[in-house]
This record gives sequence, structure tokens and C-alpha cells, in this order.
Amino acid sequence: MERSHAPTPATLGRIALAGLLFFILVAVAVQLLRGDLDWRDAPLSFYLLDAHGHWLQAAYVVLAIALCALGAGYYRAFDVRQRSAAPWLLFTTAGLGLCVTALAHSNLPGRAPTLEGFVHGVAAQAAFLCVTVAALLQSWRLRVDPRWRRRFAPAFGLALAGFAAIWVDALWHGMPRGLEQRLVIALILAWLLLSAGWLCRDRTAAAREIPL
Repeated sequence: MERSHAPTPATLGRIALAGLLFFILVAVAVQLLRGDLDWRDAPLSFYLLDAHGHWLQAAYVVLAIALCALGAGYYRAFDVRQRSAAPWLLFTTAGLGLCVTALAHSNLPGRAPTLEGFVHGVAAQAAFLCVTVAALLQSWRLRVDPRWRRRFAPAFGLALAGFAAIWVDALWHGMPRGLEQRLVIALILAWLLLSAGWLCRDRTAAAREIPL
């Protein structure tokens, strides 16, 4: 059988980790530079507009690539008999949602809603939902592989917290909108960073392929 030249799980993990760190760095920097917006009230979508918005748009696209790399990395890290493409597909769908979110302008307070704003909102919610469900599924599947089983409890607990948080964010508005959204994003990013870090340390063979 020919040796695979595809990226190893560890390489894909490093790509994902680099993308996540880039997104965090840019998102924090843009918010610090936008003194005209109060981060506690303004959702992250508002920072995509006007000054420095193009940097955050680029960061969203990089984050989308990171999600795809993470999904692919975990798919390849598992034995072929235990693989499931569902988490990878959901991570990829979340990435596509992020790209649409970045390019379609959101509705703004005091202005008439637009079709573009509707598309932005649907894409953003789809991205949140897909990434949290993907995290849940991927965490659950850690149980089936002896090498990853000990990661199951922290991964699933954090994924469950992120999934619950998006529904709290959607149904309860008891705190400033921007702050509430950032808490949700922080939980999701915590799971992604933890999972990418684990993948970076994967020492298995490049990819377990079915012998021909």
C-alpha cells in the first residue's frame, strides 16, 4: 500500500490551533480599537462593519479553516472502523456559516431590517448550532477509542456547557447582549482550543487507512 501524503492529525491540529489563536488575537484587537462600541452591549457582528472590519472578516474565514482542519484531524486520528464523518461535516458547515456571517452585514438598531441582515443572522445561528453539535458528537465519540477515552469527560462536559449556553443566549436576555454572546463564544473557543491542543500531541501514524 502506498504511503499517504495527507496531513497527519497532529499537523491538522496545529493548523486548527493557529487559526483559533489568530481569530482570538484579531477579535480582541479589533474590539480594543473600536472605542465607539461598548463590548458589553455590541455583539461581535457589529465589529465586522466600518473601521477594522476587514480584519475581523479575515479572522472569521481563518476560523472557518480551523474548524475544517479540526474536524478532519479527529476523523483521521480515529481507527477506520471507528470513524464518523458527522462531526467533520458539521464543523465544515459551521465554517461555511462563519464565512457567510462575515460577508453579509448584520441589521443595525434604528434601521430597517434587510435581507442581507436576515441572511447574516441565519448564518450566524447555524454556525453556533453546528459547531456546538459537532463538539458534542466528537466528544461522545472519544469513548469508542481507548487512546482518547480519558479525554471524554472534560471534552463532553465542556461541549455540553457550550450547547446549553447557545440556548440560554437565544431564550434568555437577562444580561447585556454583547456580554452574553461573548460568554457563549468563550465556552465554544475553550472546547476548540482544548481539542486542538490534544490533537497537536497525537503521536499516532499519519492516518489509518484500510489495507488494499
